Amino acid sequence: MKSNVFHRSLRQEPAKIVSGSGITFTLSTGQTIIDASAGPAVSCLGHRAPSVTEAVTRQMNNVAYVYSGSSYTSDPIEELASLLLADAPGGLTKAIFVNSGSEATDAALKLASQYWVERGQPRRTNFIARKQSYHGNTLGALSVSGHASRRAFYEPWLSGNVTFVDPCYAYRAQKPHESEAQYVSRLAMQLEDEILRLGPETVAAFVAETVPGTTIGCVPPSPGYFQAVRAICDKYDILLILDEIMCGMGKTGTMHAWEQEGIRGPDIQTIGKALGGGFIPLSGVLATQKVFDAIEQGSGTLVHGHTFQAHPTACAAAIEVQRIIKRDNLLENVCEMGKLLDSELRLQLANSPFVGDIRGRGLFYAVEFMLDPASRRPFARDANYSNRVVEEARGLGLNILGNLGDTGEYHVEHVILSPPYIVNADEIKEIVKRLKVAIEAVDREFVVLRSEGDGGEDTAQERISAVL
Repeated sequence: MKSNVFHRSLRQEPAKIVSGSGITFTLSTGQTIIDASAGPAVSCLGHRAPSVTEAVTRQMNNVAYVYSGSSYTSDPIEELASLLLADAPGGLTKAIFVNSGSEATDAALKLASQYWVERGQPRRTNFIARKQSYHGNTLGALSVSGHASRRAFYEPWLSGNVTFVDPCYAYRAQKPHESEAQYVSRLAMQLEDEILRLGPETVAAFVAETVPGTTIGCVPPSPGYFQAVRAICDKYDILLILDEIMCGMGKTGTMHAWEQEGIRGPDIQTIGKALGGGFIPLSGVLATQKVFDAIEQGSGTLVHGHTFQAHPTACAAAIEVQRIIKRDNLLENVCEMGKLLDSELRLQLANSPFVGDIRGRGLFYAVEFMLDPASRRPFARDANYSNRVVEEARGLGLNILGNLGDTGEYHVEHVILSPPYIVNADEIKEIVKRLKVAIEAVDREFVVLRSEGDGGEDTAQERISAVL
């Protein structure tokens, strides 16, 4: 590569984006791309919002930066926290603002650890997370992430006080003889057994994505799952940390994804991505009053901080993003367009030979592909089916997310659609139309290869893997 930038992918030159408007961006070649994933579910207002630009400019003309470690604050920091927590959703009353989702996870873990020290229970150092989860790329966030390939390089650095239980992934993990309630009961028992194995007095928190994103693809939790999890955490006085960096801030149709789970809420929650819409990096940690009180009545100091924590200009941008979402009733649009997205996907992909499952909530949807959907036989790990769909889609002017490596026990070939909240019906139909064409282009080769596998499914899979 000629570029002096150490890009994340070194196998090809990245295309250069020169402008953006609405749900599209334009490349230096002149090609227009529909951003059907909003980046990685970030650009909730699309790629241009003049009033956000004005809010940022106004704040920079007032004061661009205030150091959170000093004895000073600023209006945007205070206003954004008040805006998000005005009604104390789920008992959440305090906010910490940082930059990336990974930073938010680290801050949440440190906050939970400090909480127990302040409570006089320093032995509570164990965290329980879920397999095939992803909470960020810093060492702390990776320690509680069950993403196999992203952990692999850094295993020697990762914390040894984290253990993992199964994800809530009924499509692949619910046994044929199990009812939905029995499956949830089995997962709940597994979590409780792990707490008892570690010793409840040593467990600080259970960490989970309310609706997992890139690892297993927009899987809504089975009914009753989080009610059972909340009850177990309460039984053993363990903190519940919910990661809504990707699925939260309206993406599933409610401001917080957990609001659809029939629980009072988490003790600590991470947010990001759609919080500021990508205009300036911003994420956050929300905490309940009991967590805050333990520290206020104890040391009186939050033992955590970053140079750019609670950046006033980023907070100013987020205030305007959240104002627009409320002003334009965009959560209603998320719900309405989400229903259309669901119906269009099911209609247009009904006859696709490798489509196994279509799932999601709001504008947070995934299509999972299987070598044999009828028997739920997955592709081999080297098939690279979904990323080939992503490449085909890119050529058709459609940006979507695909499989992000080996995430663990279940090999999941999927693509994610999470368009901006401003998307309209015509755009939804065009997105699904182009996705269908991309899938059909990849299918032509795979169907031929599978049909040639007269010796059985293994032969078909071997032939597919051989040419890939």
